[in-house]
Amino acid sequence: MELIGWDDFTRVELRVGRIVAAEVFAQARKPAYLLQVDFGPEIGIRKSSAQITHHYTPQGLIGKQLVAVVNFPKKQIGPVMSECLVTGFHDADGGVVLCVPDQPVPLGTKLL
Repeated sequence: MELIGWDDFTRVELRVGRIVAAEVFAQARKPAYLLQVDFGPEIGIRKSSAQITHHYTPQGLIGKQLVAVVNFPKKQIGPVMSECLVTGFHDADGGVVLCVPDQPVPLGTKLL
């Protein structure tokens, strides 16, 4: 594991958002959803492609809060421009479990 400095960590904008739309990303090479995530008035709504189909359905994602990186450059994923990186953890079977706050927090709140 490579050690990083405090300044490196503080440059990463890990923010809380709420999923406001989710649909199957039919053009993806691996099963994925297209998400629209609201990060509040300062950041707004951002799009993301997320390979989280093992544990979640599009309908079940609506309204869920999550943690995402909002200061990476945009990335072209097939026909979609991803504007944030949704975070999560692989479970024992390789499925992705979202990184989420365990209590509601204001949209756009930065991870400490």
